[in-house]
Amino acid sequence: MGKKKFSVAVVGVGMVGKKMVEILLERRFPCKSLKVLATRRREEIISGEKFMVEETSADSFQGIDIAFFAGTEGEKGAGKAFARQAAVRGTVVIDNGSDFRMDPDVPLVVPEVNPQALKNHHNLIANPNCSTIQMVMVLAPLHQAFGLKRVIVSTYQAVSGTGRQAVEELNRQIHAYISGNALSGEVYPHPIAFNILPQIGTLSEEFPGYYTEEVKMIKETRKIMVLPELLVSATCVRVPVFNGHCESLTVELEKEATPEQAREILRKSPGIQVVDAPEKSEYPLPVRASGSDDVLVGRIRRNPAFPHGLDIWVAADNIRKGAALNAVQIAEEMLRQGLL
Repeated sequence: MGKKKFSVAVVGVGMVGKKMVEILLERRFPCKSLKVLATRRREEIISGEKFMVEETSADSFQGIDIAFFAGTEGEKGAGKAFARQAAVRGTVVIDNGSDFRMDPDVPLVVPEVNPQALKNHHNLIANPNCSTIQMVMVLAPLHQAFGLKRVIVSTYQAVSGTGRQAVEELNRQIHAYISGNALSGEVYPHPIAFNILPQIGTLSEEFPGYYTEEVKMIKETRKIMVLPELLVSATCVRVPVFNGHCESLTVELEKEATPEQAREILRKSPGIQVVDAPEKSEYPLPVRASGSDDVLVGRIRRNPAFPHGLDIWVAADNIRKGAALNAVQIAEEMLRQGLL
């Protein structure tokens, strides 16, 4: 990556913001300085280091080369308020929120899938939705090898995707259940402990009956893969798991592909780990994916309902690859391409 060093800012100190700081330190991103911004001034310990968090303002980005906006779903504000201002002033902004993802002038990037899209950036790059990231990591190599015709996905999404308050709420509800007390909560419309909720986001007007998380998966997948007519259907479900999203994928390919051929393609794909020995009860699990940089793929088998169809099970750490890591990898890819 060369010897050049950068003044870096991370906006947000929730689960994703802290993870961004951790990963920047872990991967030794060439930071000349690392500033942490949030809604109020305070001190935070991240990865054993003390950071004095500053209150975010337009002036916070003066002299900043790269700014990572944590912007987890449901915590919008900073990206909309400051991202474009920072970009106009010369800061390269990598935004994890959903405000700019479908803007035709803003690249929506998973570095292993569409790094070429970064060439058209105007100092503003969008990080895709966590569920979309892990899905396109699997779809892209299969599409390159066999062509992609149709995708049907059901997700099983951990509460960490909602944020720290949801993690704490699940923990409280588990203890309440064990103690024989009534389950109550404020984050979700129903208790999440020992339950599943087929609702993530709000109802969409554009796709009647679909919630916004499902629409994101449809539209973002088409944009990232440059397949505007791709047939995609999604059902997104919140499950009582602390961290790690899982997905059940059904893909219909243009050309015949055996499960063995698909496994071989995926084994050779960067950022993917094939865990597929069902006879030994070995398959992707959220507890195994949590803390891993890789997207885990398994249960690859023929789908009997579609010609050239495969069924696939996927798991990934939604806070790492689904958010913070992907954002840092975008910056690393920009360095590789000489765009920074």
